[in-house]
Amino acid sequence: MKSYLSEFIGTAMLLAIVAGSGIMGETLDSGNAAIALLGNSIATGAGLYALITLLGPISGAHFNPVVTLMFWKLGYLDLKKMLGYCLCQFAGALCGIWLTHLMFSLPIIQESTKVRAGLGIWLSEFMSTLVLLSVIHIGDKEVKDRVPMLVALTVTAGYWFTSSTFFANPAVALARSFTNTFVGIAPSNVLGFVTAEVLAALVMIGIFSFSKQKS
Repeated sequence: MKSYLSEFIGTAMLLAIVAGSGIMGETLDSGNAAIALLGNSIATGAGLYALITLLGPISGAHFNPVVTLMFWKLGYLDLKKMLGYCLCQFAGALCGIWLTHLMFSLPIIQESTKVRAGLGIWLSEFMSTLVLLSVIHIGDKEVKDRVPMLVALTVTAGYWFTSSTFFANPAVALARSFTNTFVGIAPSNVLGFVTAEVLAALVMIGIFSFSKQKS
């Protein structure tokens, strides 16, 4: 139960950081979206570093269904734990969004109207997920103690070098469709994001599994 609670709380806090910093950035940016994105990316990276460092020893600090899927396929988790982690991540992500709305005195239940669609966006999410899973897998094998920093820096950079702003997480994509704020995504666009993320995860799992067999 401790590991499931870790995944729930960690994912909820991640979404609170993402959504809350987006709202705060947009409130203070005086119409300059670059400033809002800068605040959003720095807060997300800093928050991720703290969350992974603190909760990594408890659950692995996945906070992401495709990360959990990868570790399950590579034999680090059993099916029961994989399904439990994913459930906690989706539930935590939604709770994190609703908590943020409460903190900023916004309507709790919202639906985003921000369109994020098109080949470039979907390719961006595919590449974002490839990059994130590669960093996590290689870091876990080669420099385990630096994984929190590596993931945090990768996500911070990803906000700026990808057109989709580096969701790379099905739970995040779904939850962000429930906030009509700076970080939102229209519900009709979520399937495209999740499809790209899952396809990228399957590609990386295939590559990592082949490499494992060869070694």
